[in-house]
Amino acid sequence: MNPLSASTLALLSDTIKRPNYDRGDVKIGIVHLGLGGFHRAHQAAYTDACLEKGDLKWGILGASLRSPQTRDALAPQDGLYTLVARSSEVTDYRIIGSVIKVMVAPENPLALVEAMAHPDVKIVSLTITEKGYCIDPSTGTLDEAHPDIRHDLAYLDQPVSAPGFIVAALKQRRERGLKPFTVMSCDNLNANGEKLRALIMAMALKVDPVLADFIGAQVAFPSTMVDRIVPHTVDEDRAAVSEVLGLKDAWPIVTEGFSQWVIEDHFPEGRPNWHEVGAELVHDVTPYETMKLRLLNGAHSMLALLGGIAGHATVADAMADHALANFVEAFMVEDVSPVLSVPTGADLPSYRKALLQRFRNPALKHRLVQIASDSSQKIPQRFLTTARDRLSRGLPLGRLAFGIAAFVHYASGFDRQGQPIELRDPMASEMKERLILAGPDAEKAVDAILSVEKIFGTELSFNPHFREPVIAAYRALVKGNPTL
Repeated sequence: MNPLSASTLALLSDTIKRPNYDRGDVKIGIVHLGLGGFHRAHQAAYTDACLEKGDLKWGILGASLRSPQTRDALAPQDGLYTLVARSSEVTDYRIIGSVIKVMVAPENPLALVEAMAHPDVKIVSLTITEKGYCIDPSTGTLDEAHPDIRHDLAYLDQPVSAPGFIVAALKQRRERGLKPFTVMSCDNLNANGEKLRALIMAMALKVDPVLADFIGAQVAFPSTMVDRIVPHTVDEDRAAVSEVLGLKDAWPIVTEGFSQWVIEDHFPEGRPNWHEVGAELVHDVTPYETMKLRLLNGAHSMLALLGGIAGHATVADAMADHALANFVEAFMVEDVSPVLSVPTGADLPSYRKALLQRFRNPALKHRLVQIASDSSQKIPQRFLTTARDRLSRGLPLGRLAFGIAAFVHYASGFDRQGQPIELRDPMASEMKERLILAGPDAEKAVDAILSVEKIFGTELSFNPHFREPVIAAYRALVKGNPTL
């Protein structure tokens, strides 16, 4: 079977959507750090739609910061890939052409810095997951002890971290008299633009206070809220897509039909007309991102942790567990919503109903282990912000206690039947060691994890209104309470 590429596009059926613009005329105006499935299902798709409208200044250079896998799959395909949007009724196939070039940062860090410093580049965007920001989760500030940050402060000409690449490229632009690019985070971080600005400023101050002044005065960091469920691509997806295309696609992306992107409109050097292809441009993204982080992402983590230790494999499987589905719905209605600030005009009951319908989509095989990965970096955003708001108002912890207890259980690497579960977390070794030392006692096990300051800070682990409900919930889970 021939591979998907620019030269084989003409072989596709007319039913398959494909770029109708000349990709040879597209300039690279965006460098994206973290060329994973989510970016290719979301921002790259919006940008492809803008290119379709004739504004060819906004091609994407995608950079993988770790693995060459994406480059090795997409480079032979000229950056092309299939985006498959599935619902229970309809499957839509579309070839995305907005990714013009793919790089692997560790192979030539200086080349990526040079690409970011090119005058045509107006935006540097990121989807690197929470752990890629090198944040101390307990403080939300730059983790200066992180090995990648320590390396970059010593060898900024050969950066390895996303903050390092951004600071190095802005340094190049300043030295060359070029205007800076806009830096846009598209990750699930509360106030992601503001938080990224603080990280970059902290690093720049260590490098050169004059550079920090330049960044502080001239670089924009708009916040965004992104929403689309994107499972990892599996071989079954590759085979199915290649059969439909009649061409081999090494890395298609399968997603849901729903997509949302809310962006603070602050781009001094310009941006694609994303608002013409479905994005929402707003003055303040905060209420949108808070609603999404606490409801969608919070419910996702609740499903992943509780469903994972119950032995479920996918989100749809977990939602087929009626007790768990009812629990998650009640979590959204009774625990999150009462302490949530929502956007003006938002219909909260309809939003929650839509989330539950999306979670039940049988056409998506969204694995719980994917959502549960890096939970030590996620729960400060998804659980603990809500927990602090509830406790500050004198409200009980509620079902959050079970989510945090499930996190403790999950950190052991075993489900409730004693079967091993895959634990993907940068703090996995430390948490496992703590639980082994704690032994079988529920109180000691919970305290062992709640005392991890990088996750919980210091105040929560000593607050009896937080600690005691988590211990009680953990005991219930260990005893195999099926009704939560």
